Amino acid sequence: MFFKSNFTICLLNSRATFLIMIAVILFNLVPSAVSAQNKTYVKGVVKDEKGARLLGVNVSVLGTPGGTSTDEKGRYIIEVPPDKSIELAFSFIGFQLKRVPINIEPGITLELDVNMNLSSTPLPSIEVEGRNREHLSFTTIDPKSVEQIPNASGNFEAVLKTFPGVVSNNELSSQYSVRGGNYDENLVYVNDIEIYRPYLIRSGQQEGLSFINPDLVSEVNFSAGGFAPAYGDKMSSVLDIQYKKPKKFGGSAGFGLQGASLHFEGLTKNQKLTYLFGFRYKTNQYILNSLETKGEYKPSFGDVQTLITYDISKRTELSFLGNYNFNKYQVIPDNRETEFGTVNEALRLTIYFDGQEVDRYNTITGAFTLSHEVNDSLKLKFITSAFNSEESESFDIMGQYFIDELERDLSSDDFGDVLFNRGIGTFLDHARNDLSVNVYNAEHIGTLYTKAIDWKWGVKYQHEQIDDKISEWAFIDSAEYSLPHPPDNIGGTPDPNQLLELQEVIKTKSNLSSNRYSGFIQGSLRFGKEGEFDFTGGIRANYWDLNEEIVISPRASIAYFPDWKKKWTFRFATGFYYQPPFYRELRDLSGNVNTNVTAQRSIHFIFGTDYTFLAWGREFKLVSEAYYKKLDNLVPYKIENLRIRYLGENKSDGYAAGLDFRINGDFVPGIQSWASLSILKTEEDIQDDFYYDYYNSDGELIVPGFTFNDMAIDSNLVNPGNIPRPTDQRVTFSLFFQDYLPKFPTFKMNMTLVFGTGLPFGPPGEDKYKDVLRFPSYRRVDIGFQKIIIDEDNNKEYRMKLANRIKSLWIGLDIFNLLQVNNTVSYLWVTDVTNRTYAVPNYLSARTINLRIKANF
Repeated sequence: MFFKSNFTICLLNSRATFLIMIAVILFNLVPSAVSAQNKTYVKGVVKDEKGARLLGVNVSVLGTPGGTSTDEKGRYIIEVPPDKSIELAFSFIGFQLKRVPINIEPGITLELDVNMNLSSTPLPSIEVEGRNREHLSFTTIDPKSVEQIPNASGNFEAVLKTFPGVVSNNELSSQYSVRGGNYDENLVYVNDIEIYRPYLIRSGQQEGLSFINPDLVSEVNFSAGGFAPAYGDKMSSVLDIQYKKPKKFGGSAGFGLQGASLHFEGLTKNQKLTYLFGFRYKTNQYILNSLETKGEYKPSFGDVQTLITYDISKRTELSFLGNYNFNKYQVIPDNRETEFGTVNEALRLTIYFDGQEVDRYNTITGAFTLSHEVNDSLKLKFITSAFNSEESESFDIMGQYFIDELERDLSSDDFGDVLFNRGIGTFLDHARNDLSVNVYNAEHIGTLYTKAIDWKWGVKYQHEQIDDKISEWAFIDSAEYSLPHPPDNIGGTPDPNQLLELQEVIKTKSNLSSNRYSGFIQGSLRFGKEGEFDFTGGIRANYWDLNEEIVISPRASIAYFPDWKKKWTFRFATGFYYQPPFYRELRDLSGNVNTNVTAQRSIHFIFGTDYTFLAWGREFKLVSEAYYKKLDNLVPYKIENLRIRYLGENKSDGYAAGLDFRINGDFVPGIQSWASLSILKTEEDIQDDFYYDYYNSDGELIVPGFTFNDMAIDSNLVNPGNIPRPTDQRVTFSLFFQDYLPKFPTFKMNMTLVFGTGLPFGPPGEDKYKDVLRFPSYRRVDIGFQKIIIDEDNNKEYRMKLANRIKSLWIGLDIFNLLQVNNTVSYLWVTDVTNRTYAVPNYLSARTINLRIKANF
């Protein structure tokens, strides 16, 4: 199998399959023409619980394409098939789905007025309708959509990867980058408490469950930039989670090939105490067995979470949020075989392993929150929290590798077999690394609502204690390349004092204790003749006593809601976003800690529009944003799979600029889908990253960017200037599409499609100017099929008492990597006896199938 030819065939198959899928989607979007001699109609008015008429309510015959929507007076009219028992479906964002069974004689026009009730669990909308959110460039995500999305990682963050500006080329991981940032630049909050994650994880195989438990979530808001001063000191994004406050007893249980989950919730009889408990277990052993490295995988990940709330009085509430996350990853590798290269140079790498790897990542989070409403206008909140992470990685893995060239003559009987050996070698990787992180917080947040301005402020103290021990090295012997060589004289003996050379030796111990002080104040107001402008502005400050640096971050945003017939919204946001270093930014590639590293800075300029329109009788929303981020005082870094390795100095400036587009709506009546497109360019200019090109006597370039050669008689100093940042993915397209069988709506389909152009990469080492190579494009399609056995909107009584206690029940089949694309996540660098280095791709998971069942009660 040749890399280039295989890539071409796969690409053609991908294109053909993609065109078929688009054709199927477009076919479902075209309303079928119903012809009859005596046409039958239903018309009426749709109102809310208070009698207000609703604009844009989707009205359709359940299980059939097409439909209509209500006008500005709440009126609708729809043609229906005569003499047939059907259900009219009324759906609208924020309201419960309304189903009305009807059967009408031919030629009759039925008048049917409908009242819709507000939903406690909203439909899968992805844009907040409230104006207090829109001008902050926030997007709301329905927690239920996580259940629907085929998800190889099993984590909540999978839904974010279908949003514009969000990039993640690793289906095994919950990590993501936003608009040219990296994984460390994203803020995550749960009930106003900042969430941290393990730091030593190198790959998606090792990563367990993320903090967020979808079963406990009530509200999710996401911002890709331009967020308000209330949110902390990171440069890229905010994921703001709110957990439920139960109003009655309930729960859920789920099981699948990747693990299981259980949660229950409720409140006491006096309704003063509410509780949420969640348990999750995950094992990705089944997916890991599809990787090219064969062996014995023993991953085991789990967590326990709780949120307990007690109402001390009508205006005072005390809550506790707790999480214990335990992750163990063990693998005993056996062998690996990878074919790579081109049609003209087809190669195969074969490795036989000895040894094992055992990693542990255990985290504990605990937080108490005291909330008090002084009156209807003034609310005060006091939060104290603690985070502990105990992490260790231990491995001794030896690999004996063979680099072979394959027969590429199609007429040969030995086509695809080994033609001859290019080189053999042995490598040995060793590590005994331990990291202990403790973070303690005390925080106050207050809000004051006045007639003119809504005020919000906060102050926070944070203490950090970090203990780090690194002991790792790598040894490579390519056909005695690194072993002591005999002298040039024939018959001589090797020098007994000559030492073996180890590569990437890191042995350090670090202990850091520091304190941070931060605060913010912001105000929001509405102005204009009819309040068509919303403005939020404020300032944020942060001081870290380790480097004695204070940073001030002014931020502002404004939104304009013109009174036009068509729904338009215009937004602009700008501000300074400083990111003071945590521990990882301080440590360079050699493990040395530089406490003089200062805060990185990103200045955001974001302009966006929202356009709501009707198509096929249903409401759609197109969201567009253009952004420019001026980056300075950056700490350059390299990404190895999931591990971010910083150079440990503020030595570069850069920028990120791009366009984001998203369209969402009921492409199929009653259920939402969306598509996203992102265009990005991000570069940086690193200080003192020059190199020399050397030339021979004929003026020919010998080797660019390396040390002086005896053959060289001339040299030229080269300054690379701007080079792509590691997250420079120029084009990204993603699609989340839902559908159901028209005559059997309990059979559903969910599909995600992700395409991203290649990310930059380069050989190991600190020379960032060499990182101008590109990964192959990331292409992946996951599809899931569901059968709803018990529908929560169905009030049917069952003979079995147990079935009547189940609110909903469904069973699903997921197919991951439907098109069987070999996506590259990183490269293994191996050397032959001539010291020629090969970049061998490390592929992600192959096509796998997952079965799961979920019940809510």
